[in-house]
Amino acid sequence: MDPAQLGPEHRAQSLVRMEKESFDLVIVGGGVTGAGAALDAATRGLSVALVEQRDWAAGTSSRSSKLLHGGLRYLEQGDLTLVLEAKREQSLMLNRLCPHLARPVPFLFPLTHRVWQRIYVGAGVLLYDLMARGRTLPRHRHLTRRGALRLFPSLQGRGLRGAIVYYDGLVDDARHTLTLARTAALHGAAVATSAQAIGFLKTGSRVTGVELRCLESGREIELRGRQVVNATGVWTDEVQELAGRGRIHVRASKGIHLVIPRDRIHGDSGLVLRTRDSVLFVIPWKSHWIIGTTDSDWDLDLSHPAASRRDVEYLLETVNRVLAEPLHHADIEGVYAGLRPLLQGESDATSRLSRQHAVSQSVSGLITVAGGKYTTYRVMARDAVNLAARGLAKRVPRSCTDRTPLLGAPGFQAFWNRRQTLAADSGLHVNLVEHLLGRYGARVEELLAMIEDRPELGEPIPGAPSYLAVEAHYAASHEGALHLDDVLTRRTRISIETFDRGITASRPVAQWMGEVLGWDDATLAREVAHYDARVRAERESQEQPDDLTADATRLGAPDVRLGGEQTSTDELRLAPPTGSGSGQ
Repeated sequence: MDPAQLGPEHRAQSLVRMEKESFDLVIVGGGVTGAGAALDAATRGLSVALVEQRDWAAGTSSRSSKLLHGGLRYLEQGDLTLVLEAKREQSLMLNRLCPHLARPVPFLFPLTHRVWQRIYVGAGVLLYDLMARGRTLPRHRHLTRRGALRLFPSLQGRGLRGAIVYYDGLVDDARHTLTLARTAALHGAAVATSAQAIGFLKTGSRVTGVELRCLESGREIELRGRQVVNATGVWTDEVQELAGRGRIHVRASKGIHLVIPRDRIHGDSGLVLRTRDSVLFVIPWKSHWIIGTTDSDWDLDLSHPAASRRDVEYLLETVNRVLAEPLHHADIEGVYAGLRPLLQGESDATSRLSRQHAVSQSVSGLITVAGGKYTTYRVMARDAVNLAARGLAKRVPRSCTDRTPLLGAPGFQAFWNRRQTLAADSGLHVNLVEHLLGRYGARVEELLAMIEDRPELGEPIPGAPSYLAVEAHYAASHEGALHLDDVLTRRTRISIETFDRGITASRPVAQWMGEVLGWDDATLAREVAHYDARVRAERESQEQPDDLTADATRLGAPDVRLGGEQTSTDELRLAPPTGSGSGQ
C-alpha cells in the first residue's frame, strides 16, 4: 500500500504501530508546525508518531488569510530578521517545495496623500523586494491614479492619488498542512487524526510518551517516545499544564474573514489597506474574494472561535470606505474565524505581540514550540526537531526539508504542461484539469484513474459545481477524512464558498465518503445532521452582538468527534443553536 494513502487502513495500522513501537519523536498537534516537524524528523531518519485530536489543520492552520507573505508591516516595525526569514521561506514554497499549492499574487496599495506617502511606501516596498533571494516574484511598480483605477476598477476614485503594486504568495493552507502530513507518512511517520492526548507518560519527572485516546472508538493507547514535541498552537498552555510546567505562554488573537463572490468586486489584483492598528487585505481566491482580517483578544472556546455581527460589520465598513459600490450582508458567501497563537508579551494589544517563534524544553522529555507565522512553519519545525535531537542518544542528520518537495510537487510542471492532453484523454474540460492540478499536483493521476474507472466521479458536486465527486471520494480514501465536516471545510472549501454553506452538497458528499468508510444509513444521516447543526449555529453566532454571545451560540452545535457522536439525529435537527456545548 502507498504509505502516503491516508485511508482507513492506514489509520488503523498507524494506531497499531503507536501501541507497539517506541518512537524517537512523538508530536502532538496536526497543524502546520506539527506536520512540518513530523516531516522534518522523518526525513532525518528518525522514527516519528504524529497525533491530532481532530483533523489535519482543524485549528489555526485552515483559517489563515491564505497568504505566504514576508510581512511588509514587520519591515515597517524594523523586524528585518523576521522579514528575511519569511521571504526565504516564501521563495522555497513557491519554487521548490509546493508550487502546485502556492502561487504569486499582486497587491495594490492605494496612495491617498501627496508625494511623501509615495516616497515612504515606495522605499519600503523596494527594500521588501531586495530582501527576496533571486527573482522569485515580479518587482513592484508605481501607478498613477488612472493606472490604479484601470487595474482595480471597483476602487473609489475620490481622494486617490495613485498606487503601488507589489507581489506576495497565496497558498491553500489546509491542503498544504494535509500534504505535509501525507509527505511525512510517505517517509515513514505514523500519523493519526481523532487521536487525543489526554496525559503524559512519565518515568520519574521525565516525559516518556503520551496517553492517547482514539475519539472514534474510545480505545486508549500508551504512545511511547524518547522525546515529545508539543506543537498545539493556541492549546500550548493547556498541554504544558498536563506536564505540570511550561516556559512558553501564548495568547490567542481572533481574526475573522469574509468570503465574497468574485463578481461583487472588479479588480485584477488584491488590495491592501492600512487600518488604525493593522492592515486589511482583499485577496483574490479562485472565483471569490477573501476579506480580512480582524485582530482582537480571545479568551473563550479555542476549538470553534465564533465571528460576531460586530466583527462582520467592522470588515464591511472598513472595505466599503474604498469601494465605489459598497458590499452588503447579502453579498457574503462565507465567514470563518481563526485564532493566532501569539507569544505572550507585555503589550495589551494583540496586534503588537511577537510573530517570532519560541522553542523550549518545558520539562525533561517535552519540547514546546509556539508562536511564529504560517510562512515560517518550516523553520519552527526544524528548530523544534533540533532541540529534541539533543536528547537522543544518537547522531541526527541536519534538516533537509528545504530540499524535500511535498507530495504532488515532483513532476508537477510536466503535468501542467500536458494539461490539454490530460483533458482530452479524461474527457474533462481543461479548466477542471487545471483545478485538480492546483490541488493535487502530480497526484492528479490517481484522481483521473478513479474517474476512468467510474465516470460518474467526474461529475460536479451538487450545490458546489467547482468541485468534482471524485474529490470527496479521494478525501476519504487517500487524505484521511473521517467526517463530513473534514471534506466540506478543509479538503474542499465548500463550507465558505457557497451561499448555503454546503448544505446542498452535504448529502451527496456523505454518500461518496460513506462508500469508502463503510457508513450505514444511520451514520450517514447523523453526519449530515451534525453538519446542518454546525451551519445553523455558525449562522446564528454571526448575528450575535459580541464575542460572548457568539461563542455561546456557536457551541450549541456539538463536535462530532469530542462527544458529539452520542447525540441523536433527531436531537441535532431539533436543538436550537444555543448553549455551552462540548467545546474542547
